[in-house]
Amino acid sequence: MSFQQLQVRVRGWIADSLRDFRSREHLYLLVLAVFIGVLGGLGNLFFQFLIDLIRKMAWGGPDAFVQRFSEASIWLKLGVPTLGGLVGGMVIYFVAPEAKGHGVPEVMKATALNDGVIPKRTVIGKTVASALTLATGGSVGREGPIVQIGAAMGSAMGQMLKLNSIRMKTVVACGATAGIAATFNAPIAGAFFSAEVILGNFSVGYFAPLVISAVIATLVSHAYIGNDPAFIIPEGLTLTDGREILLYVFLGLLAAFVGQAFMRTLHKAEDIAESFPAWPPLKTALGGLMIGIVGIWAPRTLGNGYEAIEAAMNGEVLLGTLAVLLIVKIVATSITLGSGNSGGIFAPSLFMGVMMGGLLGRYFNIWFPDWTAGSGAYALVGMGAVVAAVIHAPITAIIMIFEMTRDYGIILPLMISVVVATLTSQKLERHSIYTFKLARQGIDLLKGKDHNVLRRLRVREVFRDHVEKIPQDMPLAKVLPLLAEASHHEAFVVNEQEHIVGILTLDEVKRALPQLDALGMVLIALDVATTNFPTVTLDDDLDFAMRQFGKSNIEEMPVVDAEDPTRPLGTLVRHDVIQAYNRAMLSEDLAGGVSSRMQSSVKSHVSETLGGFVLSECVVPHEMEGKSLRELDFRSRFHTQVLLVCSAEGDETCYEFPERETVLRAGDRILLFGTEDNVAKVKNL
Repeated sequence: MSFQQLQVRVRGWIADSLRDFRSREHLYLLVLAVFIGVLGGLGNLFFQFLIDLIRKMAWGGPDAFVQRFSEASIWLKLGVPTLGGLVGGMVIYFVAPEAKGHGVPEVMKATALNDGVIPKRTVIGKTVASALTLATGGSVGREGPIVQIGAAMGSAMGQMLKLNSIRMKTVVACGATAGIAATFNAPIAGAFFSAEVILGNFSVGYFAPLVISAVIATLVSHAYIGNDPAFIIPEGLTLTDGREILLYVFLGLLAAFVGQAFMRTLHKAEDIAESFPAWPPLKTALGGLMIGIVGIWAPRTLGNGYEAIEAAMNGEVLLGTLAVLLIVKIVATSITLGSGNSGGIFAPSLFMGVMMGGLLGRYFNIWFPDWTAGSGAYALVGMGAVVAAVIHAPITAIIMIFEMTRDYGIILPLMISVVVATLTSQKLERHSIYTFKLARQGIDLLKGKDHNVLRRLRVREVFRDHVEKIPQDMPLAKVLPLLAEASHHEAFVVNEQEHIVGILTLDEVKRALPQLDALGMVLIALDVATTNFPTVTLDDDLDFAMRQFGKSNIEEMPVVDAEDPTRPLGTLVRHDVIQAYNRAMLSEDLAGGVSSRMQSSVKSHVSETLGGFVLSECVVPHEMEGKSLRELDFRSRFHTQVLLVCSAEGDETCYEFPERETVLRAGDRILLFGTEDNVAKVKNL
């Protein structure tokens, strides 16, 4: 054997081994989760390093931020946040527009609608913009940015490896998990956050990679910054009397209203900033200036507020100050994020919760001194309750507080308050702070995948460019033969300029039939046409189109020019929309779920068995090359069905739902469905 032949064999063996490894669904994802965990841990360390570096440049050091800000001159107090907002706004505007705001909704949107694809520029843009906001005094936290940064890292790896949609969503969630776990030293909470908020799925196939990423990222973080909890809390925080449960129920109710106040204030600030006529970086700079002004009067509300959180839990904040800090924090965070700066809402929610809980705890100690715990216990439970009310993720909130404090003594009150806060908040507003932001963009994740599939499809993809036109002055007697011969259910009535003025349906014609003998040449098309009819444009999505269909009884709707709504360009048929929806749903389910378990190999094999039927992949037989599925007629000739087709140039993740006119080429791979014997007949050709 020559050296060249040996090289070819070795390369072939390596290629076959890699294909076999990629086909092992769980093992492949677990290995990727390890790499993503390392990246997430290192990304968190770099993010913190960048924040500390900018703080040192701006305030003289990374620690004791509140003290350094208080001792700075008035010009620094106003100038540094303004400059930070300006530069951060420019990074967002020129580098990564998706880095604006708190980040998690963008990850949820990418996972639900874009198959986990996040622009690679997000890693740099979000890191720099968020570091500038946090270091210069913005009233935000680190968790939102690190979730988006970690998710973008996972997405970048997935895009590089050309993963399918199911795997892409998993690696994106692994990146988010790694970020949360490393930032808060909370691996369990990180995994549950991604499962509960990002994916909405706790199945083992999803959850196992999340756990691996969380563990690895936490280990990387431990190696550099140790294993200390995020908060050092007083000892002895526990449930002292069973009657306190009623007080914790009340705390959960109040937490829901605090969470709602925060969400609505933030959304109002976003609306004001959106309507303000200024260049976006100037808006973020103005937001920074306003934060500087707030900081002059309440410096403890700036940054993530961890110093104030620990002080409140230790009872070191005056009663009146707790209420002031709660209100000011809501305003400061809304200004920071509403103006377009980048940062997270988790730390501000903790801050609000601890101030609210501490305030209630002080009053409970005054009213019921004999059977209530110290105010620190209520402050600690308040943190979890407000977080749960804001993000609608009770499991994450409970585990997060436990891991950040390493204190189990208060777990029962925490559980009851978190559940009450979540249920009450959902009653007041069905959306969390994350999904509400997407809902304002027209993306309602709570409606499920079917709704979002329709939103991804456009009218231009399914409309028919043929228009059945009837002149408006055509007598009804002449209209009937045209409708009888037409292939459409409705006809569009047009004027002399070919502009649509009405729709003529069979129902209208039937109602006019009794008058046909007497008025057949007197009544014209416009007399019996519907003049109040819905329309769509080529760029409208199919969700909007179906809602338009729902407003009327028509089966066909005019597709009009966006610039001239009276000029018809084609016809949209309700049945075509339904078929497009079914194709998209089936393609998404099969391409994501089935093809991910297939090997990209020229050797055909059975990949899954369903009762007496099989799903099997094979390379297109030679005699079928160059023929369409319509010509081959798999159902009649072989009693099988082609579900997916992957072109010869694509990789194992390229499966698409075929049309009847899809032509099979040499080297294409097809997914067959049928009995084992019938599938074998095709494969043996």
